[in-house]
Amino acid sequence: MHKKPLPDLRNYEFEEVAFGELMQNRINKILIVCSNYDYYMLEEDGRIDERIFNEYTDLNLRFPPNFIHANSAKRAVKLMTEVKIDLVITWLDIGNYNAFETSKEIKGAFPEVPIAALSFYSSELRSKLQKGNKGIIDFVFHWNGNVDIFLAIIKLTEDRMNAKRDINQIGVKAILMVEDSLKFYSRYLPLIYKILLKQTHSFMSEGLNEHRSMMLMRGRPKMLLATTYEEGLELFEKYKSNLLGVISDVNYFKDGKRDPQAGFEFLKYVRSSQRYFPFLIQSSDSNNEARALELKGKFLYKHSETLGTDLKNYINKYFSFGDFEFWDPEQMKVLEVVKNLSELQKALKTVTKESIAYHAKRSEYSKWLKSRALFPLANLFSNVEYDDFEDVEQIRDFLIEAIRVYSIYRSRGVIVKFDKDKYDEYLGFARIGEGSLGGKGRGLAFIDSFLKRHKLFKKYADVNISIPRTVVISTEVFDEFIEQHDLIRFAASSNDDEEILNKFISYPLPKWVLDDVQAFLNIVKRPIAVRSSSVLEDSHFQPFAGVFATYMIPNTNNSNMLEMLSNTIKSVMASAFFQASKAYLKATAHTIEEDKMAVILQELTGKKYDDIYYPNISGVARSINFYPIGNEKPNEGIANIALGLGEIIVGGGHSLRFSPYHPKKVLQLSSPDSTQRDTQQYFYGLDLDPKSYKVSTSESVNKKKVTIRQAKNHPSLKFVASTYDLQNNIIRPGVLHDGIRVVTFDNVLKYDTFPLPEILKDLLHIGQREMRNPIEIEFAVNLDVPKGQPRIFSFLQIRPIIESVVTNNELPKDFNINETIIYSESALGNGTYDHIRNFVYVKPETFNPANTREIAAAVEKINKKFSEQDQQYILVGPGRWGSSDPWLGIPVIWPQISSAKIIVEAGLNDFRIDPSQGTHFFQNLTSFKVGYFTINPFMDDGFFDLNYLNQQEAIYEDEYLRHICFKEPLTIIIEGKSNKAAIYKSGIKINKHQESLEDSIDDLPPEGFM
Repeated sequence: MHKKPLPDLRNYEFEEVAFGELMQNRINKILIVCSNYDYYMLEEDGRIDERIFNEYTDLNLRFPPNFIHANSAKRAVKLMTEVKIDLVITWLDIGNYNAFETSKEIKGAFPEVPIAALSFYSSELRSKLQKGNKGIIDFVFHWNGNVDIFLAIIKLTEDRMNAKRDINQIGVKAILMVEDSLKFYSRYLPLIYKILLKQTHSFMSEGLNEHRSMMLMRGRPKMLLATTYEEGLELFEKYKSNLLGVISDVNYFKDGKRDPQAGFEFLKYVRSSQRYFPFLIQSSDSNNEARALELKGKFLYKHSETLGTDLKNYINKYFSFGDFEFWDPEQMKVLEVVKNLSELQKALKTVTKESIAYHAKRSEYSKWLKSRALFPLANLFSNVEYDDFEDVEQIRDFLIEAIRVYSIYRSRGVIVKFDKDKYDEYLGFARIGEGSLGGKGRGLAFIDSFLKRHKLFKKYADVNISIPRTVVISTEVFDEFIEQHDLIRFAASSNDDEEILNKFISYPLPKWVLDDVQAFLNIVKRPIAVRSSSVLEDSHFQPFAGVFATYMIPNTNNSNMLEMLSNTIKSVMASAFFQASKAYLKATAHTIEEDKMAVILQELTGKKYDDIYYPNISGVARSINFYPIGNEKPNEGIANIALGLGEIIVGGGHSLRFSPYHPKKVLQLSSPDSTQRDTQQYFYGLDLDPKSYKVSTSESVNKKKVTIRQAKNHPSLKFVASTYDLQNNIIRPGVLHDGIRVVTFDNVLKYDTFPLPEILKDLLHIGQREMRNPIEIEFAVNLDVPKGQPRIFSFLQIRPIIESVVTNNELPKDFNINETIIYSESALGNGTYDHIRNFVYVKPETFNPANTREIAAAVEKINKKFSEQDQQYILVGPGRWGSSDPWLGIPVIWPQISSAKIIVEAGLNDFRIDPSQGTHFFQNLTSFKVGYFTINPFMDDGFFDLNYLNQQEAIYEDEYLRHICFKEPLTIIIEGKSNKAAIYKSGIKINKHQESLEDSIDDLPPEGFM
């Protein structure tokens, strides 16, 4: 027999099931048409509303229907014109009351509303129905006073209303019953529906959170009822690929007349194409058992004293309901009983080959999964045959690996409710507690969902794009910890970060949280990043980027690990009350009580090299480029990448800047000299010695700064470095040559060994479209993986870049540079400002790079005065503002310059600068709409009239700074579309031209932000 090739599980794409689209048609309102007496019996004696409500509640069903009563056809039709009725139930035995006429009248007025009829005397109805019911009554049931029949009527009607779409288009499974005895199917259906609904309840545990569990319930198997051979055959042919089995009587109508062999004919028809398809013959004649078994069917005697139990046992066994039992045909015994997918995977590793083969030949793995609404995995198993495999061990391996791949797939894009007893290595994103995920947490969940929706996880060969394993400790834990230990007043009043931190560390986290954190530690193998996720962080308006703490700790897998992780969690919580955080809250008009903190626990992407751990590439990319060079366009975006942890990029240190659309054109690599001078000289890694971590307000307490020269023997360099040949003054690709190692990322950007530019183009384009805003993303890449395993692209963060274009800001056509104090052709922002009088600048004549820390302190002091007076100012200084390297600029943090509205980075003759690209610094500039200029006047890059400033009277001056307060506000124009900007001298006024957002579309990058 020809073997089909097996699916490649490494690149297999499961089809998502649209559970949200199932059961679109529901029964909400039911009209009961009967005498007042019958309805009274139902209402008082039967307590129909209460019974149905309790039935729904017991079976975990939602939306129990409401009942309305009408005692005549006329009243029924009148009610139906006033209220939307989904189902009519009428009695066929009410004396001189003509039930058929009533149904006919209702059907005539409302042909789309299904009608079900109840009768005490089922044996006398057959001839009446054949004569009087020509498509008027949809279902007829025997009424024995048990209101359970109402649940069956409601569910059977809903199943029929939804069958075509749910079964054939989405893949829900069904059971077909062929039976024309009212009495028997009225008895069977309530029983089967209870089995179905309890089965559904049993597999709700496969849902990863409450919402997913409720969605799974919509995928329960449906019931289809036929009363003749032709009806049964039509339903079988229509839905056979999704049927779990058939339950059939023997004696019913075929070809227009009663046929005592009809059921057997149906069984023969099914067996002609499907050898193992479950088919149950049930009959009032016990002599039919032999014939049923002869045709490879099963038999049930209708008059059995244990009919209900027998039917339940058959459905559980042959329709694969309940637990999966591994049967060994040689030992003639059950080897394992499993309740869920995780247990199935474990059992497959140990059960005998004979047992695996037995179930594989009968397609019982896929049947069991289908009955539990795990359709994507069931469909995979259905598409492979026993004969496609070389041997049983290959089947075993395939099943185990397929469950692993599916378990990872189904957890993606889902916020899993953390359960310490079920948490395993396949769960990507989980939450502890019921509170908010915070800003970063929401961003990560959003990333996970859009990666799944756009099928990006495995889009590129041998690359996995995903978020690292993540658990978010929600704000509920923060609230409980703060309240339990009464910390809010203390934290609000204390101005000492160390004091706040030590106080937080001194109290324990709630025990239930520690139990969950320990369950997380039991699974995680790599170092852990502990990140802040304030509810205010990464919001669309004030992103709070980099304000709160992020710590990293090695994973020691010893008894101290829980204590170390617990302390870092509390340290992140404490950072919500540090002085920098309070200053930022004040700047954004928020209170301390508003700032609730979730905490993210995340596996760190990277690999161990000697005694440190780091990724081969860390990076930040933005969908809008305010500094396009050469052929670059603003809408093509920009990326900065570095070797090691991302701290070097965040802090504005040396990294490699490139456009994803022009990856081979990198300004820093334009010559051997610039390659040496302008590329990365050092990187950061996590110190893997557990003793290196100490409770501290510093996030860098256990991060090692390593020079490229010190790391020359690290295997990581072969992925990202080139070699500078000193003798020939050239850069040679790779690290196989003698010379100085330089981090160029040529293997990735020039020689395409990893599709980083293509991935970034995809993520920036899709992310921007999804957020409807320019975005910034953070990522890390691990290229150093075992042979045969995919390389890892970890998507770490997404946040909006706030740019509102509300005015058309243009420099005048008769622009005169001599009217300006400062003119820049490398300006960030867009706007016209006419309210700023204060001008602070670093005095070039006394500037020395060795004194940048003292200058930062002086700026902080003057900034504090502006904050207290609620005033803004222009700040000008040499080098990079916010640089983590004091030799590259002035190492301020954002709260130290938070009142500056215009920031200028000015180069000096011996202190040339490129525009700052420090991630958090950049993010704060844009979110607060701060104008940001870069000038290098000595190179004819911009203009700076320093003499004009020196001639103005200073209201404050010290060794480093000079502060001028002009009598009239200065006019400042930033022309966003051209990156030009000017600060005009006092007294110069420019006429502003206002435009609507729609009219100013040219201010957007080419093709717009979208």
